[in-house]
Amino acid sequence: MKILAVSDVPSDRYYEYYRPGKLDEFDLILSCGDLRPEYLEFLVTMARCPLIYVHGNHDDSYGREPQGCICADDTIVECGGLRILGLGGSNRYREGAYMYTEKQMQSRIRKLWLPLKKHHGFDILLTHAPAFGLNDFETIPHRGFECFHTLMDKYEPSYFIHGHIHRNYDFRIPQRDHHGKTTVINAFEYAVIDTEEDKS
Repeated sequence: MKILAVSDVPSDRYYEYYRPGKLDEFDLILSCGDLRPEYLEFLVTMARCPLIYVHGNHDDSYGREPQGCICADDTIVECGGLRILGLGGSNRYREGAYMYTEKQMQSRIRKLWLPLKKHHGFDILLTHAPAFGLNDFETIPHRGFECFHTLMDKYEPSYFIHGHIHRNYDFRIPQRDHHGKTTVINAFEYAVIDTEEDKS
């Protein structure tokens, strides 16, 4: 399966300079948040494949949800044989609909015990925020969540895909990293994932 992951800022490649057919190669689009509904609606219309998203910390300012897209927040969505667990939002640094303390994020995860049992785990952890200490920053707004490590350690998903950490903040921020058996992908702007290629 070929996946386009997007987050935080629209990619000129798939928007301003889009040409018909440019999205045809993708079987799935995953959004890690902080993207305007109009952009996600454009992608899902032009690609004609499912688009699954979680909320970013700024998404409450857009006023509406994207049409034709599937929200994975606080649930597991199955698509093309992949089980996608969604946990949007960032560390709480002010009042906001999609901002959480570490304890609040832990509580969200605990409430997922039944879907996790029913689906026998998950293949992709889709979030907005990163994991604590894994290419995040020390400042509270861009600090990751420690409980994401617990999820990866217990269920060993193939991928952990997040946004929020803009890679133009620091050239040393990698797009790909690893945590145990999990490939960690920073989807800032966009990242292309080929699940078959990663298996070889």
